[in-house]
Amino acid sequence: MSRILRGLVLALASVVSVVASAANTAPRAELAADIGNLSTIAGWLRTNGREGFIGADVADAMGIARTDGEEMVAARQRGFRNDAELRVAQVSADTAQDFILFMVQRPDDHVYFYLSTPGGGLQRAFVSIPSKNVVMPLSRGEAELRFRHEVLYWKDRSDTP
Repeated sequence: MSRILRGLVLALASVVSVVASAANTAPRAELAADIGNLSTIAGWLRTNGREGFIGADVADAMGIARTDGEEMVAARQRGFRNDAELRVAQVSADTAQDFILFMVQRPDDHVYFYLSTPGGGLQRAFVSIPSKNVVMPLSRGEAELRFRHEVLYWKDRSDTP
């Protein structure tokens, strides 16, 4: 009887292991695609971006390094507005720093920020509500979903300058 029970336990453990590994394949594939897209977007911004800046308050909130007294961090950027939203993507103009910052300003008084690196994916995500003077981190799940949407948006933009 114990052999049968042991066999059932091993079979169940194998099934759970196979299901778990299959479930983990999709996020890894999505992450790899995001990283490839992020590298493309960063290269496009470096060559096609306009001169711009990231304010000290945003840099500090996102963890972007700046020197003491530096009011703005130099960046290369592109921005697009449709009827409802303003989207801006920025990369560091300083080759010593390697980041991409996405910003989405929505008509509902929410401004979303996503910090990533071309080779490392999403690092931080916040939402700012200017009328309430509030800045809050996004949950990991919401951040990943919204970030992936921005990566796809900017990948499409970088394909058609």
